[in-house]
Amino acid sequence: MNDDVPLGLSFGLLIVLLILSAFFASTETALVSLNRYRLRHRARSGHKPAQLAEKLLERPDRLMGLILLGNNIVNLSAAALVTVISIRMGGESAIFIGTMILTIVILIFAEVAPKTIAALHPSRLALPAAIIYYPLLKLAYPFVWLINLLANSLLWVLGVRIDTGRIDSLNADELRSVVGESSALLPARHKRMLLSILDLDDITVDDIMVPRQDIVGIDLDEPWEENLSIIKNSRFTRLPVFRGDIDNVEGLIRLKRVLPDLIQGTLTTESLLKNVQQADFVPEGTPLNKQLANFQSVKERFSFVVDEYGDVQGLITSEDLVREIVGELSADPPTASPEVDEQSDGCFVVDAGSNIRQLNKQMTWELPTNGPKTLNGLIVELLETIPKAGTLLTIGKYPIEILETAEHGIRKVKVSIPATENKGDLISS
Repeated sequence: MNDDVPLGLSFGLLIVLLILSAFFASTETALVSLNRYRLRHRARSGHKPAQLAEKLLERPDRLMGLILLGNNIVNLSAAALVTVISIRMGGESAIFIGTMILTIVILIFAEVAPKTIAALHPSRLALPAAIIYYPLLKLAYPFVWLINLLANSLLWVLGVRIDTGRIDSLNADELRSVVGESSALLPARHKRMLLSILDLDDITVDDIMVPRQDIVGIDLDEPWEENLSIIKNSRFTRLPVFRGDIDNVEGLIRLKRVLPDLIQGTLTTESLLKNVQQADFVPEGTPLNKQLANFQSVKERFSFVVDEYGDVQGLITSEDLVREIVGELSADPPTASPEVDEQSDGCFVVDAGSNIRQLNKQMTWELPTNGPKTLNGLIVELLETIPKAGTLLTIGKYPIEILETAEHGIRKVKVSIPATENKGDLISS
């Protein structure tokens, strides 16, 4: 640099170079830190800077090549300028001091501080920067292309392929995490619904079905007066029809089809059977997302769940599936709702036949759901026998007392909430 150039102008040029260095460093971090899904949404909404940023990020190697090219030119120019200034101010001995000062200034004011701001507010910096980078990339494309050719060749030798494309899709677990962390942006009810939809892959019909012992239906082997009473007092729009045992299913009846005969008092077994529809069956263990597709394909809202031997284990309706997603649709509890009575001492008396998953959902408990579906099954599996009344045990952090048993299982238990500590599976009589 000519010695006639004023030092003030040299320092001014140095400041400009440092500002450009901070610009390149901060916008690099901002563009990389952008939320791709939010960016995609804004781009689809017609936001021009977002559209440019999305195009730039389609080829990150070119964008990084442009930014690093500019940043290195600026930083090397600043280093050369500092060398000249140092010589003019203190001779060759001042070069070291000038270099150290420039390093600290670049590190703080052109790297750490700008990148921190960019990481905290990426959209504020990245979107305006995209307006600058997009035409700049067009102008500097030959240089960027050459740099990328050399860099990509080196990457190719190392086994890295950049032509595989960027994968921005999320799997179910990642999407579940995104929804879980969006509490400030989504109403709690919508958040629960979205998480319930994502859980349809992991939940089976066994988890929400009405168990066979709770199925209300018309037994053709019973006196007609009893069946007529069931029809008149039913709170359901459909009832299964069977002979003697639920495994001998004849089909199902839509009550609205027999309503005229019921009103006129002319409903008989024969007229009932004329309106029986063929029943739909699904194997136990069917995921709810598949069962939803089944309901849509067969245009039916009622299916029996059968085991590998064809025995009916329960039934599931479209209302059960919708309830699993959106919650209760009315003030009346569903048939399969767990029976829980709160006691004055803060404990809960629970029907042991309650579905564990529904119990957890209703009471916000954390009983294990990776084994038996009912509380009775969980306790019996743990103890490997049907316990006597008065037996105490702890499952997880929940002390449980057996209150009432029957020949084939447990009827009532008392659950203490909360447990002071997890004592494991403690058993005593």
